[in-house]
Amino acid sequence: MKEKHIPLRMCAACRTMRPQNELIRFVSCEGEARLDVEKKLFGRGAYLCRDNACIKKAEKKNVLSRHLGCTFPKELYDAAREMIPVSDQGMTADLFGRR
Repeated sequence: MKEKHIPLRMCAACRTMRPQNELIRFVSCEGEARLDVEKKLFGRGAYLCRDNACIKKAEKKNVLSRHLGCTFPKELYDAAREMIPVSDQGMTADLFGRR
């Protein structure tokens, strides 16, 4: 039986290729940035890993604003952090020595 194709996308912050379902998608729709939870919105998209380190790096370097070509509100970074499972948040903090 033929295996199902899994689309790969690149994280805008760490530039690693990952399966699309492991990433958070943001969209520039009519000059406004949005969080695309269902990954079905029309417009230019950008992806971030479900990782606090990638979200923090993207926020610090203003990666998503440059990639999408529109202003990117800080509230969307907070919304992306809420999409990370609690178990993964603790593991990331332990890896970097923070709590």
